[in-house]
Amino acid sequence: MQGNLPPEAQEKLEELQDLQETAQQVAAQKQQAETNLQESRTALDELDDINEDTTMYREVGELLVKTEFDEAQDDLEEKVSSLEVRVETLEKQEERVQEQFEDLQGDLQQMLGGGGAGGPGGPAGGPGAGGA
Repeated sequence: MQGNLPPEAQEKLEELQDLQETAQQVAAQKQQAETNLQESRTALDELDDINEDTTMYREVGELLVKTEFDEAQDDLEEKVSSLEVRVETLEKQEERVQEQFEDLQGDLQQMLGGGGAGGPGGPAGGPGAGGA
């Protein structure tokens, strides 16, 4: 089918495929950031149940290094804050990519004579369709 498309439509189709790949990458990054955020929040919550005099260790590469309670808490709070910003940024990026995808898909459908459902993106259409 792609061989019979006008060059402009072929170009739009390639852009759609690139956007779909981008959307999948952003979704994977967001999922990883959300997982890290949840783990960090859980660790921060666990600190509430720990006596401040308890000996604590942190991972540094492959090693466990002794650390102070306050330092561990401050580091976790900073990590949570940073991850919250990262997740929010990725959500906005995901929305932008989705909008670009839909715009491009509409342009391509117009170019090909106003085709309906089941177009280049398939019946589900959008990036991220098909599950992870």
